Amino acid sequence: MGRERDMIKAGIVGGTGYTGVELLRLLVQHPQAQVTAITSRKDAGTPVETMFPSLRGQVSLAFSEPDKARLGDCDVVFFATPNGVAMGEVRALLERGVRIVDLSADFRIQDVALWEHWYRMKHLAPELIEGAIYGLCEINRDRIRDARLVANPGCYPTATQLGFLPLIEAGVVDLDSLIADTKSGVSGAGRKSEQHLMFCEAADNFSAYAVPGHRHWPEIRQGLAQLAGRDVGLVFTPHLVPMLRGIHATLYARLTRDIDLQTLFEERYAGEPFVDILPAGSHPDTRSVRASNICRIAVHRPVDGTTKGSTAVVLSVIDNLVKGASGQAVQNMNIMFGIPESTGLGHLPVVP
Repeated sequence: MGRERDMIKAGIVGGTGYTGVELLRLLVQHPQAQVTAITSRKDAGTPVETMFPSLRGQVSLAFSEPDKARLGDCDVVFFATPNGVAMGEVRALLERGVRIVDLSADFRIQDVALWEHWYRMKHLAPELIEGAIYGLCEINRDRIRDARLVANPGCYPTATQLGFLPLIEAGVVDLDSLIADTKSGVSGAGRKSEQHLMFCEAADNFSAYAVPGHRHWPEIRQGLAQLAGRDVGLVFTPHLVPMLRGIHATLYARLTRDIDLQTLFEERYAGEPFVDILPAGSHPDTRSVRASNICRIAVHRPVDGTTKGSTAVVLSVIDNLVKGASGQAVQNMNIMFGIPESTGLGHLPVVP
């Protein structure tokens, strides 16, 4: 009974999507968390294990209507919902003392007008944005501890910001010419039916998308600008690749002074539980992080003629559903409740 009193009571709003079931997979194995409510309007009444047989014997709950889920009795509620849902529902929970981790984009961008431009809807809770803490743990850990509302970062923004972070903090790159060439597996688009995500469309295929502008661009640019203390110039190009999980970000930055890049990255991330700086000359691949909360990074300085060039090339890989979404959300929860940050997140990558 004593152990149960110490458990963090967690609720999940929107439990039928990929990030929702990933949250369940992580939380049911978490030694200090207990999922007490999981909602789905469409599938209310359906046992979780019926929809997700992988969780048989681990989750005894059924999906419930949000207004019947007793979310107000939870210690923390995760919103694994489409953009635009959380902003209409979190206020009532916050007023009841519930802490929130929002996996959607509703509270990530501080400029309300900019958010409304990119997400093409009216923001329903602009007064909450200023108090929302951006949940990139490696940057905002101290602020996350006392946060009531955490805006969990997007998948592309996580891989990209972690890759650029040491260079920008050290002030060794041209901030006006950053380039992020990124690739994502199909699950990054969510659990939905769209033609370009169908097997016959996505398999054996490779393509860029949203080149004129992607919703993650202002999020990444905001984070990098906060690190730099000024606006940055960023070209961000996403691609869809025929795999289920994974983000691979190839990042380019022009160096403004000579520096030992390997030492810079190793020292910046020393002691970080979920950022692994690979040995010099390495090339990380997405399967090396599959199903784990790890970001693996390698840094290169390609030759220019016969000498080292002036461009830093950073390779950053994550699992888009774990470190890029649900794993990072659990990492944020751990920090918020003062328990060891890596609790419940020690899963090794799955290979092959």
